[in-house]
Amino acid sequence: MHTTPNTLTEWLAHCEQIHPQSIAMGLERVQEVARRMELRFDCPVITVAGTNGKGSTCAMLEAVALQSGYRPGVYTSPHLVHFEERCRIHGEIALADDFLPHFAAVEAARLQGEEVLLTYFEFTTLAILRMLSLAKLDVAILEVGLGGRLDATNVIDTDCAIITSVDIDHAAILGNDRETIGREKAGIMRAGRPVVVSDPVPPQSVLDHAQAIGAELWRFGRDFNFEGDKQQWGWAGRGRRYAGLAYPALRGANQLMNASGVLAAFEAIRDRLPVTAQAVRTGLAMVELPGRFQIVPGQPTLVLDVAHNPHSVAALTANLDAMGYFPTTHAVFGAMADKDLAPMLAKVGPLIDRWYFTDLPTPRAETAASLQAKWNAVQMVAGGQRQVSTSLHANPEAALQAAVAAAEPADRIVVFGSFYTVGGVLQHGIPRLGAKHLEA
Repeated sequence: MHTTPNTLTEWLAHCEQIHPQSIAMGLERVQEVARRMELRFDCPVITVAGTNGKGSTCAMLEAVALQSGYRPGVYTSPHLVHFEERCRIHGEIALADDFLPHFAAVEAARLQGEEVLLTYFEFTTLAILRMLSLAKLDVAILEVGLGGRLDATNVIDTDCAIITSVDIDHAAILGNDRETIGREKAGIMRAGRPVVVSDPVPPQSVLDHAQAIGAELWRFGRDFNFEGDKQQWGWAGRGRRYAGLAYPALRGANQLMNASGVLAAFEAIRDRLPVTAQAVRTGLAMVELPGRFQIVPGQPTLVLDVAHNPHSVAALTANLDAMGYFPTTHAVFGAMADKDLAPMLAKVGPLIDRWYFTDLPTPRAETAASLQAKWNAVQMVAGGQRQVSTSLHANPEAALQAAVAAAEPADRIVVFGSFYTVGGVLQHGIPRLGAKHLEA
């Protein structure tokens, strides 16, 4: 007989022991436990899927809802530093103790009758969904963990689906082409409900599925669009326009795509969740999300980005390029072994002068030595004209310390790759760099 966990840390350890696999696709187990829990939402639900841009989209939805005077709840994953980051209620990260009754409820339902084996992700998702369902929300914003059709969040029928971008990631699970991956993302759509597709060139499989089930398709470039100059931007949808908007506080060219999808979603469910133009302006101008092309001012400049697949690294490269001239760019990089690393390294490589490859605290990660070998192979293919130094480090914090020690005040340091990489340098808060030393 096992003892009941008493703390969030104990519950999370328990969740890791239940199912023999860390990822086990299929909704039957989650649906059965959700049915036993009588899990349901009394407010509109917006579900966000996509290869990149999900977290940013959820943060913008939340910011506009807050500015409109609503009480939003957000479920997002993975976390950067603390598990509690995965659940926000009315703009605040939930407290560790707040999770406990919901973990206990999932465990009770799981063991009621025939035991159901849940993965860590499935168990924690159900606990957070229950927490949100009982929080008297005006809107629930759910970020899909992986794919869509078989993701644990898909046990909840969405009132408005958003598909941000479709590109190749998690190929071993979702498929190795955009059409196949698009079919998985499209699984969050519901008949007769709006689906906002903010990918400008969506796979045909996404459009076909919307038509097949009778979802109400809002397509970028047809049902909504944006335009902008250096100072401001504007958005036009089916029945509404916004002009003279300030750029979203989240930096990067790709954020206008995400913001456009957010405005389309609010337009699509306007009858249930009306938002004001002022809330849109203020919300987008104030939105915050750590690790998304986050520029930390200081000497040297520090850039944090969770870009970890070819599509997001291409966006990071463009954003770094647009920052202007820096004498030397130092890169702290750690990534999962299942990522398509060669095109990522080849894309950003021309901008990087010194690499600091790091191990990460998870068995899924590539070793620093292996990352270095892959970089060397990319260099060989490229002809190896530039002299680029590399070094190996035991963890992201040590890699950042080494970069700071080597950097001049006018340089920049880019920390990117896995959530573990960026989270690793945020363990003690945002590093504030002063030239030649690292301040806590």
